[in-house]
Amino acid sequence: MNKTDLVNSVAGATALSKVNAEKAIKATFDAISGALKSGDSVTLIGFGTFSVMEKQARTGKNPRTGATIQIPARKSAKFKAGKALKEMVNPSKEAAKKKGKKK
Repeated sequence: MNKTDLVNSVAGATALSKVNAEKAIKATFDAISGALKSGDSVTLIGFGTFSVMEKQARTGKNPRTGATIQIPARKSAKFKAGKALKEMVNPSKEAAKKKGKKK
């Protein structure tokens, strides 16, 4: 799914036009990005947590020449899926049994 597909899906699931759905999605992404930029984390219960992790400086090798290079310290965005999302993507055997018993 790309951004266009996401906009179409949100517009179809809500009473929003595609233009307004795209604005809402952009505003959501901007809010998450802004929070991460300021060092905060964003927790969406049932979905997951976006956070910033610090990567230490390290020594690496140029794969083409084999020369040793210094890789500077940096920050990186990280996403950890929430329990509900994990179970939706990878249902447990118990959840499958419960689902099969319901009629």
